Amino acid sequence: MRHTCIVACICVVFMAGLSGGSVVAAGKDADKKPGAVPPLVSEEYHLGAGDKLRIEVYKDTQLSQSVQVRPDGKVTLPLIGDMDAAGLTPIELRDNIAKSLKEYVTNPTVTVIVVEATASTAYVMGEVNRPGAVNLQAPLTILQALALAGGLKDFADVKNIRVLRAGPNGVQTISFNYKEALKSTRAPIYLRPGDTVVVPD
Repeated sequence: MRHTCIVACICVVFMAGLSGGSVVAAGKDADKKPGAVPPLVSEEYHLGAGDKLRIEVYKDTQLSQSVQVRPDGKVTLPLIGDMDAAGLTPIELRDNIAKSLKEYVTNPTVTVIVVEATASTAYVMGEVNRPGAVNLQAPLTILQALALAGGLKDFADVKNIRVLRAGPNGVQTISFNYKEALKSTRAPIYLRPGDTVVVPD
């Protein structure tokens, strides 16, 4: 199985050949490297429960850990303890870890690698024709997710659709009006891994 991996690091990191997959380098010079692999997932990927991560702390094997984001959205790290991860990008998590480690390590250099993005799905439920999971390997808007779910049923309340999104501060509810979205010229709302689109009747 190929694993899509995201590298978020202070120094540009490029790796290849991890379980036959690719590690995408994140950094201002990443696209200039010979043979660099184009990102398969946006660098704005938001972590979710189930994601498997590799946390590397430069020159400190004891602090470097392989962890998985728990259902409560947290990871546990040496010295730091529990830390919020769900809803953050790998870069945001990297920065939070580095900030927390400054109490124990001088100028820590931290790398966060998404080894396996198991949470790269969202869910559509309620008054749609085919409720269930939708794949987010490519960016997906709410309108596109509703289309993949077979469209809305006749009695769907199109004005009060909700997106439930887990984050560091709990579950956020995003209101969505289907008819307004069809007419709107504003930027569309993209789903994040773990989002649930609820279409009431």
